[in-house]
Amino acid sequence: MNYATKHYIGNHQVAPRKTTAAVAPTVGRVRHLATETKGREPRAERRTEVRTGGNAADGILKCRFLPKLEKTPSLEDYRRTEADFYASLSRLAGHYGIDPMQTSDFGFPYNMALAMWDMEAKVKRTNKNCVGIRLVREDSKASLVSEERCDVGATLFYVPVVPLFLMLKDPKRKRAAQLLLSACSYLYHIADVPYYRQENSYLYWQYEMHREWVEQDEETDATEIYRSELEKAEHIGDSMERKLFNRINLRVFGQRLDRFNSRDAFDADCWRVARNAFALYTEYPTATIFRNAPVHDDDHDGYDCENEAVAMEKYISFVADTKGWLYESLNDSISSEFNEYGAMEEPTLVKSFDAREITATDLDFENRLFALLDDLCSLFYDYKMEENGRLN
Repeated sequence: MNYATKHYIGNHQVAPRKTTAAVAPTVGRVRHLATETKGREPRAERRTEVRTGGNAADGILKCRFLPKLEKTPSLEDYRRTEADFYASLSRLAGHYGIDPMQTSDFGFPYNMALAMWDMEAKVKRTNKNCVGIRLVREDSKASLVSEERCDVGATLFYVPVVPLFLMLKDPKRKRAAQLLLSACSYLYHIADVPYYRQENSYLYWQYEMHREWVEQDEETDATEIYRSELEKAEHIGDSMERKLFNRINLRVFGQRLDRFNSRDAFDADCWRVARNAFALYTEYPTATIFRNAPVHDDDHDGYDCENEAVAMEKYISFVADTKGWLYESLNDSISSEFNEYGAMEEPTLVKSFDAREITATDLDFENRLFALLDDLCSLFYDYKMEENGRLN
């Protein structure tokens, strides 16, 4: 189940600033920023297909048409274009390990259009990150370019540290907490996940803004609750950052995994998630979550949010907690801001299959890291539910 926070851009009315009128309801497993909570749902049943009546003329539906080429090269250089195209197609097919369709019997330019249509369909079936293949011309040379993108699904990947702080003080869960501490230390040091108590992080200024709101608003019965949550976020945040900063958590990561004995299903889940983090640490010892982030263009004139995207460092971070008034207020504020943007930035690879060497890389690391962040959010939610059950 997806426990990271869901948010749908463009479907949320701008929320007014939180006042001290009332305490917002506590957060469920994970909050949807602009809609109801939504987890990983089982595969939905196929919807009933709508069909025309039996007497409808459907002969044309049995026909097959070749794809249309968007831009036809001039007749003078079509032979060179065709040769460049098939040389590039061969490199692309080799890179993805796919056998291209034989299209030499079709005339120009439909042979190229058909080959591209076939190759794109096959690559998408074998590579979930592929979003398309296109033909480009540069310096009178034609070549194919593929684009791979990691679909984050408009999700906030905010990993709470308050549950981990409580786990470390819980005798029943302390050893499991040490596993997760090593996993989070890996995210902090190696994967470069922002931490909300660092002044250069997006969430740091969100918390500061909410502190200013509380200080400037009139005193009410709820004001002390607001101040208490802010102080708790700061105190526990600073304490946990000191623990995460200690690199001994990385040096003993493997030992903690080897020596851990699961006593129940929750322990087993903690070990599994920590093992996945250790595998990433071992296989990608220097990779950061931003290694394939889109490059920002700082040279454009003016600013148009609808054509801009939410930067990755804004939706990936450690956070204090994902329940209580403070997170509810943060959630509303972030939702209002993000709904002014047109999209979310996502890890992206653009590969050119020309005469140059092809970089043998993919988005495996990013896919697995986003899954790890989601699993950690799930575990911390489960622990808070377990803790609440014991208190009740």
